[in-house]
Amino acid sequence: MVVTTMEGRLLQATISPHSGSRVLLSPMRHPRSRKEFAGQTPSLTKTAGLQVVVQAKLAGKPATVPLEDQLSNSEDLAKWQAARAPLLGFAVSEQEANQVLAKSFGWFPSPYWGEERAKTMPDPALVQKTLDFLCSLGLSDADLPAFLKKFPEVLGCLLEEEMQKNVQILEKEWGISGTSLRNLLLRNPKVLGYNVDCKGDCMAQCTRCWVRF
Repeated sequence: MVVTTMEGRLLQATISPHSGSRVLLSPMRHPRSRKEFAGQTPSLTKTAGLQVVVQAKLAGKPATVPLEDQLSNSEDLAKWQAARAPLLGFAVSEQEANQVLAKSFGWFPSPYWGEERAKTMPDPALVQKTLDFLCSLGLSDADLPAFLKKFPEVLGCLLEEEMQKNVQILEKEWGISGTSLRNLLLRNPKVLGYNVDCKGDCMAQCTRCWVRF
């Protein structure tokens, strides 16, 4: 199944025979000219901000549909835009902000979560609170885009139980704080989301395990 997106690009969803219900997405260039594409889609510029492909099921089979089709309720759309607004203040494009929200809240498949994450509507207040917390760790406005690119799922992590707790662990057990903490987060931002420590006895939660530190 092929879903049309902004700039004449395509996201092609492929059902792998060995992947169960997973959907594999790969970008590809649209074969038609930009002029022809624009001529057939006059409303593209207006709606392109929501052209993020998310996982869904059509006729009982995994597939992909545009995010705008998932946000058919005007109230949900308004809430999504409110949650996206704080991200736009950090030189992040609408498309990039949509991808961060989609990966954080289960609207787009991400191997980070280990299994399919339940789709939830982002809370604008929580998004703002999390961004404020990240800035309090020494990350500048210029740092945030690179941080979010490396760790777009960060907004889906628990603020107090995971991120704040991990900052305390880093300072108490490793003596990492201040500038050293900022440098660590730019290099390995996913440390904020660690929530298990297998101590070498694998628990199959490797993306969130302290053994990676």
